[in-house]
Amino acid sequence: MTHGHDHHHPGPDADTRLLLVALGVVLAFTALELLVGIVADSLALLADAGHMLTDASALAIALVAARAASRPPRGPWTFGFGRAEILAAQANGVALALVGIWITIEAVRRLLEPRDVDAALVLPVSLAGIAITGLVAALLARAERRSLNIRGAYLHILTDVAAFAGTALAAVAILLTGWNRLDPVASLAVAALALWAAWTLVRDSGRIFLEAAPPSAPPGEVGEAIVAHPGVVEAHDLHVWTVTSGFPALSAHVLVEPGADCHRIRLELERVLRERFDVEHTTLQVDHVGVGSGLSIERNRQGNVGEH
Repeated sequence: MTHGHDHHHPGPDADTRLLLVALGVVLAFTALELLVGIVADSLALLADAGHMLTDASALAIALVAARAASRPPRGPWTFGFGRAEILAAQANGVALALVGIWITIEAVRRLLEPRDVDAALVLPVSLAGIAITGLVAALLARAERRSLNIRGAYLHILTDVAAFAGTALAAVAILLTGWNRLDPVASLAVAALALWAAWTLVRDSGRIFLEAAPPSAPPGEVGEAIVAHPGVVEAHDLHVWTVTSGFPALSAHVLVEPGADCHRIRLELERVLRERFDVEHTTLQVDHVGVGSGLSIERNRQGNVGEH
């Protein structure tokens, strides 16, 4: 006996307007920051601009991926195109890692061969950057962040807020001390933030591509909950995975006591999986154990979970 719940994606992205506004703000400020960074010969500003370009890319790809994910299942695409956002998130993570590596290399070069930095020009731009990225972060905080893409873009913006704060502090320190090496030191902090954000995106998207169980539904605990349910004898062929952000799925073969109501137990198990493990898309095959197997029921009822 099988059963599944249809997975409903959010309607045509209700957050598209917020994402578009955030993207426009990021692109406009990035262009300004690139210009000022080149004029001031500030690696910290150029590093921040490079990071913000990846944020703009993340926002743009999130919009495209969200639109693709909203397309209904058809033909061979029985789960629809929800994983487009996961593919985009992984691409954003790799790009962010490359930016972090480039910033690190350039920072080391600047530490070895420091250049003059126009801190008086860097400081106001950095303060403006704090205000702009803070505004964008506030916009994204209102958006739906179950999507790995949108969550990744939000994370990037938050790191930019911190990066601009570090650049502003470096500019103040340079004005007070004249030590230009503080600029590449600040850029190293930006690189560390970029690499950390990249790692989280690659890690989370990789878990989904490798079909790991979601954190909310550890297979061991799920299996124990199933066999502990009244009337259940055994559960095997248990699989728990994530189709895309916010879409965990589960399948299992469940054996119940002779004479038990398979339909009722299936409905009860679905409620347990939904309420305790946040899994709504389930495929449960529920059958009675073979006739004459009554002696094995008590042994299996102690928690027999495995793959046959």
